[in-house]
Amino acid sequence: MAATLVLKGVEKTFRSRKGTVQALHDINLTLEDGEFVSVVGASGCGKSTLLRIVAGLEPATAGELTLDGAPLLAAGKDRGMVFQQYTLYPWLSAQENVEFGLRHLPKKQRADEARRFLDVVGLLDFAGNYPFQLSGGMQQRVAIARALALQPSILLMDEPFGALDAQTRSLMQELLLSIWERDRLSVLFVTHDIDEAIFLADRICVLSTKPGRVREVIDVHLPRPRDFSQQMESEFLVLKQHVRGLIHDEAARNTGFARILR
Repeated sequence: MAATLVLKGVEKTFRSRKGTVQALHDINLTLEDGEFVSVVGASGCGKSTLLRIVAGLEPATAGELTLDGAPLLAAGKDRGMVFQQYTLYPWLSAQENVEFGLRHLPKKQRADEARRFLDVVGLLDFAGNYPFQLSGGMQQRVAIARALALQPSILLMDEPFGALDAQTRSLMQELLLSIWERDRLSVLFVTHDIDEAIFLADRICVLSTKPGRVREVIDVHLPRPRDFSQQMESEFLVLKQHVRGLIHDEAARNTGFARILR
């Protein structure tokens, strides 16, 4: 079941003996019920930090996070998380990896649920295989099945396809959209790939850098269901150029390139 996520004035400051670094400043963003939002920005803008805060993996320094009006605090089953790195337990089979978060269920129900979600991602025939016997794309499909098996209100994804080859990445994007269109989960998706952000999302949140702030939130009006031929259409290309320009300006301004390129 999807849910509405609201971030108000969220900030994150890291402190060490060498001083403080503000990673995020005054983040205000709403993820509507059943909406797909991509988060993009230059390296170091705090995209992953923001996602980890929403996931409950680290606390915000300031601000408020709510899910359907209730405070969002520690990590919970209402949020499923998929990381860029392959995070499967190597000593467990694909099915056992999906079952891991379902240990509160009776054994048979746990197994049935795991196999159901492996079927959703097209890996039921590989339920008994171990991670070393699976390709990178297959491992990420197991990770997605594991997140979906929790039946979360929000699916959080941090560069989940970043380590895959281009063809596998395209297939994974199509798989994710098919799952989203079927279940209408609320999805917050972090990526460096502008094409991917546009292709998947209803809206794109562009973060500035040092500290990360919401520079612009852009509506994506491409019709659904989507296919890759849309990436050659003028609306897609204009949107891509706009997002790329925003990120380029931020990257140049914060790395010294702006002065060099003048």
